[in-house]
Amino acid sequence: MTAPASLASGPAARQRRDDPEGIRTVLWLGAWPMLAGALLPWAVLRPNRLAPGELLHLPPGQVALLLVLALSPVLVTRRGPVLAGALSGTAVLMACVWLGRLTTSALIGQADFARASAASGFWLFGLGALVSVYGAGLRGGAARLWAWIWVPGVAVLGLLGGLDHWSVLVEARSEGPRWVQELVQHLRLVGSALGLALGLGVPLTLWAARRPRLAESVLGAANAVQTVPSLALLGLLIAPLSGLSRAIPALREAGLSGIGTAPALSAMTLYALLPVLRNGLEALRGVPASTVDAGRGMGMTPSQLFWRVELPLALPVWLSGGRQAAVLLVGVASVAALIGAGGLGTYIFKGLQSAATDLILLGAVPAAGLAMGLDALLRGAETLLGRRLGQVAGSAAHSTGEGP
Repeated sequence: MTAPASLASGPAARQRRDDPEGIRTVLWLGAWPMLAGALLPWAVLRPNRLAPGELLHLPPGQVALLLVLALSPVLVTRRGPVLAGALSGTAVLMACVWLGRLTTSALIGQADFARASAASGFWLFGLGALVSVYGAGLRGGAARLWAWIWVPGVAVLGLLGGLDHWSVLVEARSEGPRWVQELVQHLRLVGSALGLALGLGVPLTLWAARRPRLAESVLGAANAVQTVPSLALLGLLIAPLSGLSRAIPALREAGLSGIGTAPALSAMTLYALLPVLRNGLEALRGVPASTVDAGRGMGMTPSQLFWRVELPLALPVWLSGGRQAAVLLVGVASVAALIGAGGLGTYIFKGLQSAATDLILLGAVPAAGLAMGLDALLRGAETLLGRRLGQVAGSAAHSTGEGP
């Protein structure tokens, strides 16, 4: 498990960081969207949430400065990626501030229900600037640290610069506690479904690990579930769950029905089973036979062999399946809002029905952030378990060397 770390700091990684032409190429890939974005409309002014909007451009002086900032990271690459990263971050910051000022000035004299939001130019320029920040961070060291400082910092500074009038944030403030309630419901759905999938998948994996035919059948069934679109699966569960609730009054009193949380959790649990089962079977089958034989030679019972040797070695790969399931469930939970389960998908579909982009972003952006946060958190857990794996493997090898 120490191989990835060594590779990350090996000759290939050093060559990538010391390759100025490669960094320059990435900076050019960020410069072209910035150049195009500076010339496109920067904001959209709508008299209300649903009415067509008026496209707004930045003043010529600001456009000229943005064009200079778009090219500057490429031109200063030879002087140092740290400077390139600083200029890219400055471009992001100025874009946020100018968007805030433009939307604020556009809303002066408008009705309270008028909306001003970002247009294609801002999004394209911001994408290019973030690519430039990433390209500068490829150098490593201070350049990467500079990039990590800018990316989270520009959002806060941009809000202080006037983005509080951006329509997405206006919608967020107007929703207030309701948005928090839907976020909590989204987390509850994901956590409950993941717990159910692990509770069903872990024993099933242990049962099928040493039974090849059973393992093939289980994986085949889980794969079949994955081929059904999530929306179709949610619809298919409405009829049987409604029938159960009518046939058994106790289930109906417990909250089981054809719409709401019950079918959502059922569908989400079925979707999450495949990565848990597949990674668990691969992890247990991938335990080296020599390590298992060494444990038997030391006199370990089957139970001791599983808990002390097989499970520690298989756990990092198995946890990877749990991570994949968690990220998958964040997306499926958004679709579950269509059957009354709540969650951030409520805003996505409400925005689609009313053609309100701001409401769509209010649900989609937090859901994407939640998926990335879960992925990063569980990747960190995998890394810690990987280190533990190296210690277990080392102690097993040491014990085997001292054994008879």
